[in-house]
Amino acid sequence: MNKTVMIIAHRMRTVADADKIVVLKEGKVAETGTPSELMEKSGIYAAMVKTQLTAANWSL
Repeated sequence: MNKTVMIIAHRMRTVADADKIVVLKEGKVAETGTPSELMEKSGIYAAMVKTQLTAANWSL
């Protein structure tokens, strides 16, 4: 059975296993690819992943 599931997320781990990610910026497609392809591009997706990983290690 073929099906498409669309997930809108701000947490990168939510889409970490996705087959394809579409990154939007100001309502336009900025990047597309698999999570590993987007990490290699070092663009918006990679920056968000790195920011969230850094924030996960913060403590008060």
